[in-house]
Amino acid sequence: MANLKDLKVRITSVQSTKKITSAMKMVAAAKLRRAQESAEAARPFAERMERMLGSLAASLGGVDGAPELLAGNGKDQTHLLVAFTADRGLCGGFNGSIVRQTRKMAHKLKADGKAVKILFVGRKAHDVMKREFANETIDVVIGIGKKGVEFHEAAGVADRITTMFEAREFDVCTIVFNRFQSAMTQIVTPQQLIPFSPAVVGDEDEEAAAVEGPKSVYIFEPDEEEILADLLPRNLGMQIFQAMLESSASEHGARMSAMDSASRNAGDMIDSLTMTYNRTRQAVITKELIEIISGAEAL
Repeated sequence: MANLKDLKVRITSVQSTKKITSAMKMVAAAKLRRAQESAEAARPFAERMERMLGSLAASLGGVDGAPELLAGNGKDQTHLLVAFTADRGLCGGFNGSIVRQTRKMAHKLKADGKAVKILFVGRKAHDVMKREFANETIDVVIGIGKKGVEFHEAAGVADRITTMFEAREFDVCTIVFNRFQSAMTQIVTPQQLIPFSPAVVGDEDEEAAAVEGPKSVYIFEPDEEEILADLLPRNLGMQIFQAMLESSASEHGARMSAMDSASRNAGDMIDSLTMTYNRTRQAVITKELIEIISGAEAL
């Protein structure tokens, strides 16, 4: 039978843990609201920009001299994977899902005879994968989004990727991030950025295009090549910024859900321990009464 003092200490410990998890849940909920608003506000701009670039790319039709960010450098040997995770844990399966997807993609590429390089944005994925992919790891970027995701942080990552591409350090770049759907659901999303690859048109987009009617004919000034040369780097920064916003909202949603589950589990444990404590205390009191009565009868 458990000792009453040990049970009391454990109940107090779990109660303290519950206070911490409840506080973390409230903080995550407050941050989630702001992060969700930012992510949802940026989606239309990112989607429209990607759609516009897709239209411009289609008008070129594989013309020679197209920017390399659009058409690529003609090679498909070295792949850069950019994994977006958090710097902290205690957020359920948020980090683990990105680690699994990145590891899966890396192993598949290596099995196909491709070279792989990995840039980690966030500490947690690097902590898990640094031994397995020590030779493939380029760097880890930490401290992003401490006071909310800012565009200059995304621009810094985009500039580094662009510099590496211009130096022929890789041929294809794909980012892996969690797209926010709800506080309970985050969707792991791989997205190819270099060469530019527009998102796959879904049923809703096809219906919207049908409603809009035939596409308009545009006259570009300057020509398409010059516009793309200017917009493609901007689109790279915008898509990375959008991925950071989605990842931030997903992290806070996952942490809120995880801390809510932890608080409920702590409450259930406290109830169970309290019942055990009361039963043990009742047994001790009953035993003492029996000893007193037995002693009185013996006199």
